[in-house]
Amino acid sequence: MRKPEPATRRSISDRFLLGGTVEDVTPLTPRTRRIRIGGVGGAGARELVWRPGQHVRVLVGDPGTARAWMTGFRDLLRSYSVWDHDARAGTLDLCVLDHGDDGPGVRWARRVRVGQRVAFTRPEGRVVLDRHAPHHLFVGDETASVAFRPMLQTLPATARVHGVIGVAAPEDRLPLPRADELHWIYGRPLADAVHALDLPAEPGVAYVAGEAHTCQAVRRHLTRTLGWPRRSVIVKPFWAPGRRGLD
Repeated sequence: MRKPEPATRRSISDRFLLGGTVEDVTPLTPRTRRIRIGGVGGAGARELVWRPGQHVRVLVGDPGTARAWMTGFRDLLRSYSVWDHDARAGTLDLCVLDHGDDGPGVRWARRVRVGQRVAFTRPEGRVVLDRHAPHHLFVGDETASVAFRPMLQTLPATARVHGVIGVAAPEDRLPLPRADELHWIYGRPLADAVHALDLPAEPGVAYVAGEAHTCQAVRRHLTRTLGWPRRSVIVKPFWAPGRRGLD
């Protein structure tokens, strides 16, 4: 029988965060798990609005510790892009990549089990579709492809799509809509692959996410070399070597 959570932890979570119960944990690739959270409710649940591409911040540690209060809970929250959200069913799907390190987010994702309570913030983030764009460019690694999946799924069939997704190996590819319109690369620099793309002369909107230095290099190429307006390149660095969770 699972032990009840300490009253301090539950009161903090219920007051400031949304909550739900893990309904399913399914491997999608050797290093990625889809975690389905059901019964979503809690603070502000009635106002829960998710736009494809946004993320939530999951509570992965104990908020009842002195260290948590001293750091403003910064070390207890980890950001994960939303893979899917079913408002009618009250479920939220996350896809969590195991980077191989031993950080608090990785430990949480490895240990999470069906029936476990999860607390998280409302969806947020600026990596969302510009539906008026003449064409769409998606550039990112495994972490970015989680956010790209619902964005690609939302686009109408007539929308022009380009993209480069970098993963370590073919088995690390997540199932994405319109995957045949994307360039998949394995163990090669993303920025070099973007340079090689045959893009339309007219600027579109680019969604660039993943490793911080790669995001900067892609933005420089699009804005300085190709002359795209800076407002047309939406950048979200998810991580940097030696660091995770750059929010």
